Amino acid sequence: MAGVCTRVTRNLNMEKLRNGYLFPEIAMRELEHMKKYPNAKVISLGIGDTTEPIPDIVTSSMANHARRLSTVEGYRGYGAEQGNKALRKAIAETLYGDLPIKDTEIFVSDGSQCDISRLQLLLGSNVTIAVQDPTFPAYIDSSVIIGQTGDFQDETGKYQNIKYMPCRPQNNFFPDLTTTATTDVIFICSPNNPTGHAASRKQLEQLVEFARANRSIIIFDSAYAAYVTDESPRSIFEIPGAREVAIEISSFSKFAGFTGVRLGWTVVPDELLFSNGFPVIKDYNRIVCTCFNGASSIAQAGGLACLSSDGLMAVQSVVDYYKENAKILGDTFTSLGLDVYGGINAPYAWVHFPGMKSWDVFTELLEKTHIITVPGCGFGPGGEEHIRVSAFGHRECILEASRRLKSLLS
Repeated sequence: MAGVCTRVTRNLNMEKLRNGYLFPEIAMRELEHMKKYPNAKVISLGIGDTTEPIPDIVTSSMANHARRLSTVEGYRGYGAEQGNKALRKAIAETLYGDLPIKDTEIFVSDGSQCDISRLQLLLGSNVTIAVQDPTFPAYIDSSVIIGQTGDFQDETGKYQNIKYMPCRPQNNFFPDLTTTATTDVIFICSPNNPTGHAASRKQLEQLVEFARANRSIIIFDSAYAAYVTDESPRSIFEIPGAREVAIEISSFSKFAGFTGVRLGWTVVPDELLFSNGFPVIKDYNRIVCTCFNGASSIAQAGGLACLSSDGLMAVQSVVDYYKENAKILGDTFTSLGLDVYGGINAPYAWVHFPGMKSWDVFTELLEKTHIITVPGCGFGPGGEEHIRVSAFGHRECILEASRRLKSLLS
């Protein structure tokens, strides 16, 4: 029986969200499939969740920190909302190296997806935004909730007030900035989720120049930077002038297997200013202090261990494992005559099925091979006819998935 209605009206922005969030929808369909085929061995190449154990050097550090909390000498309560100073310094020195990133510009968090929503609170409902198409759904959904987007247009599959920047093979998966409308904020993910494309230095130089010319702010998601194999930049701050127009969000999730541990960071440079000259970092600090009590001290101890010399070697070996998985999957789809993108600088392969709806591809693969993928349309209208295939998985599962796919599609 329904409860008694309160006098509180529903947030109208919530009504503008399209159906369920993509990944819970996939999880629901997987559950339904398992009920239908209880004896099937389902292989998940869908939701990008890490599968390999966190290296012992990292978990031992977290365990030791947790044990110290049970002692009078080792107990600590609240930490700084901005993060452990030692960890902020380690991120600046180890991951940004010679780049002029200060530890005071780094805000440690419980993950980059949470930081996306905090940045939306910072920016408010009156800004205009541009996203890559296809794009990670959290950028759009958080924009809807905060009130930036206007109504959803069924005929286009787009929100009224969002500028969608096509990223296709024809433009090397990067926006054509000569035809891109000016907006206040530009969301860019590199290496990209879902396409796996890592923006080149020239592409990012053009982006920074574009943002500077239009006085826009770039929100640069570098969550997959550890997977970069070639000379593609790992940070937007490798590009001259970026400190005046960019914020960077990143994460330990795919870099160190912290999808469940939860740890990330955001870089807000001192030089980044609002239109009235007020420093963005001061408002972001207020948002963090108001909405967040700081990342878990246990998780931060793990983060510090990841950034030690031995820790870096250990987590990189796991990243290399996933990169080999990506190569196996990419080679599998290529051998079947399909166009495959990504999988080199990212743990995702972006596979084209010409003339087919992506949910139909998802359904057929699930029904006939018991393999979970992600339909490309879940990343925006530009993802239609594609699926995203995750390389996060045990090697035996990746090899078995390869066999099943070759059996079905060859």
